[in-house]
Amino acid sequence: MLRAGFEPMSADRQIWPAVPTRVPASPPRQPSLRHGLEYAAAAAVLKILGWLPRGAARAVGRVLAGLSYWFWPRLRRVGLFNLALVFPEWPARRRRRVLFRAFQNWGRMLADFARFPRLDRARIEEMITYDGFEHYARAHAQGKGVIFLTAHFGNWELSSFAHSAYGYPLGFTVRGLDNPLLDALITRYRTASGGRPIEKNDFARRAWRALKDGEAVGILIDTNMAASEGVFVDFLGRAACTTTAPARLARKTGAPLVLGLALWDSRAGRYRLRFEPIEWLSRDDAAEEIRVNTANFNRRLESYIRQYPDQWLWVHRRWKTRPPGEPPLYPF
Repeated sequence: MLRAGFEPMSADRQIWPAVPTRVPASPPRQPSLRHGLEYAAAAAVLKILGWLPRGAARAVGRVLAGLSYWFWPRLRRVGLFNLALVFPEWPARRRRRVLFRAFQNWGRMLADFARFPRLDRARIEEMITYDGFEHYARAHAQGKGVIFLTAHFGNWELSSFAHSAYGYPLGFTVRGLDNPLLDALITRYRTASGGRPIEKNDFARRAWRALKDGEAVGILIDTNMAASEGVFVDFLGRAACTTTAPARLARKTGAPLVLGLALWDSRAGRYRLRFEPIEWLSRDDAAEEIRVNTANFNRRLESYIRQYPDQWLWVHRRWKTRPPGEPPLYPF
C-alpha cells in the first residue's frame, strides 16, 4: 500500500515527454502467416487465463510451465548448465528441482500477466504489496527522476505494471519482438496501467528526457550484452558483459538509483515489490567509476539470486559474451 506523504499522481498528468517521431530506417515488416498463427495462439491463451479465477489461472500456468520444462529441452539445457556454473557443489537433483520451480514461477507469472487488462487498484493489492517504499519515495523527492534497477527475477512484469498503477508511471526498456502482431499484443498488456516502453535502439535519448522530466526509468541489468555495449564485471562468480546504461545515466543526470524486485512470498501467497537504495560510488576516473558502480549493481542483484535461486531466469545465456581471448563458455 502507499505510504503517507507521497501521494499518487493525478490521472491526467502528462507522464512522458513529447519527443520527435523517428523516421524508421526501413519499412516495418508485414505480418506473415506464421505471425498470425502465433498471435492467435498467444491471444487465446491470454484471454482464457485472464478470465479464469486467479487460483485456477495460476494452476493452468503451472501445468503449462511443467510441460515447457519437459518439452523444451533447449531451455532446460541452458538452465541446468547455468546452475552448474554457479552452484557446482549442488547435486544434479537439486539443480533440476530449482530449475523446475523456476519454470513454475514463470507459469504463475504468465497467469498474472494475462489478468493485467482487468486489474484495478484493489485487485493489484491482492497480488503485490510494497516493501521498503520509503526508499523509492526518498529518491523520487529529489526531483531528478529515478533509475529503477531490476532484473528477470520474481515477477518483473508485475513490478513495473503495479508501480505504474499505484501512481508512479515507469518507462521501461524493451526489445521489440520479431512478430509485430505479438509485439503489439504484449505491449498493450504491459502498458495497461500507464507504463511506457522505451525501445532499446532509442534508449539513450528517451531515458535521458524522462529523467530530466523527473520520471522513473526501469532498466533490466541481468541480460548478456555485446562487448561493445557493456563492461565485463563479476556476476555470480564469472565475468559477465553487463550494461553500463544505468551507471552512465546516473553519472550524467545525477538521478538516484534504487533496486526494485518483485519477490514471490509463498507464505503470504503474493509478491512483495522490494525497494533498496543504491549508493553511488565516486571515482576520479570516469571509466573506472562506471565499472565499479556496474559491478556493485551486479553484487546487489546477486545476493537475491543466491537467496531465491528459483526466481531468476536461468534459461538465458547470461555469460555468452566472453572477455577478449576467452573461448566460448556454452557448448551449444
